[in-house]
Amino acid sequence: MARKKATLLDVAQKANVSKSTVSQYLNGRYEYMSADTKQRIQQAIEELGYQPNVLARSLKQKTTATIGVIVANLLHRFTTEITRAIEDYCHMYDYHVIICNTDEDPAKEKKYIDMLRAKQVDGVIIIPTCRNDEVYRQLAQDHYPVVLLDRKVEGVPFPTVVMDNIHSAYVCTSHLIDRGHRNIAIITPPTNISTRAERIQGYRAAMQDHGITGNDQYVRSVPIREVAQQVRELLQLEQPPTALLAGNDLVLMEVLPYLLEQKVRIPEDLALVSIDDVEFAKFISPPLTTLKHPAVQMAYKAAELLLEQTKNKAALAPEIHSFSGTLQVRQSCGPHQVPSAK
Repeated sequence: MARKKATLLDVAQKANVSKSTVSQYLNGRYEYMSADTKQRIQQAIEELGYQPNVLARSLKQKTTATIGVIVANLLHRFTTEITRAIEDYCHMYDYHVIICNTDEDPAKEKKYIDMLRAKQVDGVIIIPTCRNDEVYRQLAQDHYPVVLLDRKVEGVPFPTVVMDNIHSAYVCTSHLIDRGHRNIAIITPPTNISTRAERIQGYRAAMQDHGITGNDQYVRSVPIREVAQQVRELLQLEQPPTALLAGNDLVLMEVLPYLLEQKVRIPEDLALVSIDDVEFAKFISPPLTTLKHPAVQMAYKAAELLLEQTKNKAALAPEIHSFSGTLQVRQSCGPHQVPSAK
């Protein structure tokens, strides 16, 4: 015969406390309770095999204790780091996380936003495709809790958490200059995304501040599938670059195999720095200099801002919260020896 499912009242009677006391214990509001009371309630829950009715509790509290996280590309190490950190943060506050991957497709992004809202998640953290202005505006008009992460979207009043991409590219480019390089190229994916445009901006600023005349031939913004071709073209220029800044880890993943295939030596033939740290950076030969994202700090801040909105039922000011990356100096940058005139 099937065992009767234990109720909240059963737990209260067995622990010799009120139903409201058990309810407060289950919701983590037990600071005022004695250690003995908490122990009795927990023991009763275990002995009775009590399972809280999460759906009923959600309906009563008008919350699902669930958030959505919409990311652009799960292949990015940065994305993996931030989703794990968001999940860790939410776990501390008994929130669940649903992760959705858009593959930079605005149609998938809209579909996931609609799905998450239909599931009545309490809010969403979005790494936006930046190509769904009407969807973003509707979220804002509905006062739906949203935090943008990694990328900015102009014209929508959401709190946004980003890395200082201008500073990051500036630091990487300056490091190459300090190592003796003057002919420095940069490759990023297309600049319709704020992070990429800002990295080129930081690169140009560093060149200018060090008194180096920029060369537009050294600046390439292309789809990932075209990166190897761009490296080929750069190295075939009459005055090829002596250093390359890879705008993110996906660019790097295209650059490295091409250089290996063409037997281009790092750093003797081409110095290399990547924005985005990668797990193998310190193990390849030579170890690769990279710019490490403050991924965990960004993720925690985004989760904190979203949970604050969901708990207080109020929108936050559309501030931009910016974090600085850290240059991981290794051996892929030189020093560059300028050939002596003959």
